[in-house]
Amino acid sequence: MHHSDDTTETARFWDDLYGQRERVWSGRANPHLVDVVGPLPAGTALDLGCGEGGDAIWLAGRGWQVTAVDVSAVALDRARAVAADAGVDSRIEFHRHDLSRGFPTGTYDLVSAQFLQSPLDFPRLDVLRAAARAVAPGGRLLVVEHGALPPWANAEHHRDARFFTPQETLDGLDLEPGEWETERLETPRRTATGPDGQTGELVDHLVLVRRR
Repeated sequence: MHHSDDTTETARFWDDLYGQRERVWSGRANPHLVDVVGPLPAGTALDLGCGEGGDAIWLAGRGWQVTAVDVSAVALDRARAVAADAGVDSRIEFHRHDLSRGFPTGTYDLVSAQFLQSPLDFPRLDVLRAAARAVAPGGRLLVVEHGALPPWANAEHHRDARFFTPQETLDGLDLEPGEWETERLETPRRTATGPDGQTGELVDHLVLVRRR
């Protein structure tokens, strides 16, 4: 496994972001992950960009054996502490890993890429293609991304933002013909609360494929 160098811009950026607040995310699992994975039998999972561990801890609580990776040491320290408090740390391996420089080894029953989007230069499609290669036979790749700016975002600050449609993401995965089944290709919407307590509707893009 290729670990990121402490001096990389990416590591510094995310460590600084997490360091600004005691907690950045809610700690709850992403709702689309819960919806998709809830009915599935437990197996092995790879959580890409795990942040403070909400998804990994939820998966482990349902019996999954999870490999959770993130570039931020600050986020991973928090995730380890919460996993220990929840009593599921024996089912999660947390690793510091810069996905722009390399990809974890092994194959998994589930590879989850939840909002793996970055304001920094990031080889998104290369990472998602590597994610597909890491899916074991019979396993699934779940990609969930922001489909539009939230209503409270400053559009001027994000004028270069590019939101790929689910079909564009699926096409970009360059999956082997006949080896995959597309289970879901959707643009779900959900209600969320902004940083100042405002409520708004968010648009997500969801791709779920299963290796035959």
